[in-house]
Amino acid sequence: MGQPSVTHRAVLEEVEKIPAEYLQFLLEMIRAFRESLTLKPAAESFQRGWQEALRGETRPVLELWEDLDAG
Repeated sequence: MGQPSVTHRAVLEEVEKIPAEYLQFLLEMIRAFRESLTLKPAAESFQRGWQEALRGETRPVLELWEDLDAG
């Protein structure tokens, strides 16, 4: 990969300014953003979710809400 672009360098500079205790949260945000850019079609996503459910790969709803700030 050649030299980083101006935007790439600017992003890295901003990340360097983030206090260490917030880096895990930032990493999660970046991953979620990247994954949202490459979402699969709804039918494919539903099929995958259905197969996971049939295999018992589920989580309780309360567990899914634990880390969300509802207000």
